[in-house]
Amino acid sequence: MSKLKAAVIGSGNIGTDLLIKMLRRGKHIEPAVMVGIDPDSDGLARAGRLGVETCATGVQGLIDMPLFQDIDIVFDATSAKAHIQNDRLLREAKPEIRLIDLTPAAIGPYCVPVVNLDEHRDAPNLNMVTCGGQATIPMVAAVSSVAKVYYAEIVASISSRSAGPGTRANIDEFTETTSLAIEQVGGATRGKAIIVLNPAEPPLLMRDTVYTLSDPADTAKVEAAVEAMVERVNAYVPGYRLKQTVQFEEFDASRPLNVPGVGKVTGLKTSIFLEVEGAAHYLPAYAGNLDIMTSAALGAGEHVADYLASQRVPA
Repeated sequence: MSKLKAAVIGSGNIGTDLLIKMLRRGKHIEPAVMVGIDPDSDGLARAGRLGVETCATGVQGLIDMPLFQDIDIVFDATSAKAHIQNDRLLREAKPEIRLIDLTPAAIGPYCVPVVNLDEHRDAPNLNMVTCGGQATIPMVAAVSSVAKVYYAEIVASISSRSAGPGTRANIDEFTETTSLAIEQVGGATRGKAIIVLNPAEPPLLMRDTVYTLSDPADTAKVEAAVEAMVERVNAYVPGYRLKQTVQFEEFDASRPLNVPGVGKVTGLKTSIFLEVEGAAHYLPAYAGNLDIMTSAALGAGEHVADYLASQRVPA
């Protein structure tokens, strides 16, 4: 079965890393074109050297290319604001096109591949939440599979050197989008997200901390669910791992915790500590925050492409 053709919008760090991953790992997708707005960008130059068509005149330039009609899937690695316009233009030009959104725009449903991809394979636009969301929401979902989670808080610490202009411009969207996805995808009643840009030199790997407050639960079952979920994420993000064993603390009626918007909670506090090392396909290994986004996007795109191809095969 031939591969479906895809376009990558955004010739920056994320778009370029995604393109390289697609060329190396793509089973159902073939990158046909990379789109940018800077003709001198390293991403467009690298794409050209790798034999991929390039376009330096943005989304409208892509739409005007003859090969656009052969494109089935578009990956958008620009910014939340730009994605809203990109989605509109692409949808007007080709209503059936599928978009995988790597920005926090959240036009389409939130998608964390190991948690809810099958539910949204028909969605015209899939939102990959944020790097922090891709790293931590699977852990919230793991705890939620064992006990009701009333509150989940995540802290994503990334090297400031791996936070480009797009990331910095989307900080507000990051916190809002991740918080909502913790609730809608992770299953928490209330979610909160914090991002830390760490200026340390040499740069540190991405670190993520997940705190959940849930109903009382068998800690062995919670730990097993967390470890199983780590293995599932690690299947497409090899540098994803637990930094230390899962920590637990119980709260009974004599000392409940007051959760804003929820009230007094008794039960179990679970603390999960993660580390994400990048594959260093295009970016340094410390840029695990970018690696997990591109890996998750490719995983989602591959699943969608396989599904679309199966729908086109005569019964």
